[in-house]
This record gives sequence, structure tokens and C-alpha cells, in this order.
Amino acid sequence: MPVVNCPTCHAKVEWTEANKYRPFCSERCKQIDLGAWAEEKYTIPAADPLEDPLQDPLADHEPKPH
Repeated sequence: MPVVNCPTCHAKVEWTEANKYRPFCSERCKQIDLGAWAEEKYTIPAADPLEDPLQDPLADHEPKPH
């Protein structure tokens, strides 16, 4: 069975269905992680919708042929 490190305390955790807190080792570590998200200590980077790198910045501003 696979063994992973708890993201909070880095203890070894068996990745099994019997571990209801996986990937955490305990309810305590799970709550610590949840609290960090609530305090915005973690963030997920996002692209600014106004600066879409796939969109041509002149596409909406070019004159259309008649």
C-alpha cells in the first residue's frame, strides 16, 4: 500500500480507505490545513481575464474591411 507524507506535519500516512483523513494523518492536521486556506495563507494563481495571453490584444480594435 502506498505511503505519503501528511501535508501538515509530514508524518508518514498509509493511503488506504481505512484512513478517513487522507492525505492527512489526523483530524487535527486536516483542520490546520483548512484554517490556512480560510486565512488565505494559500492561493491558487489565476490569469487576469483582461490579460489573456492567447488573445490578440489588437483583435477587437482593428478596423473591419468594408
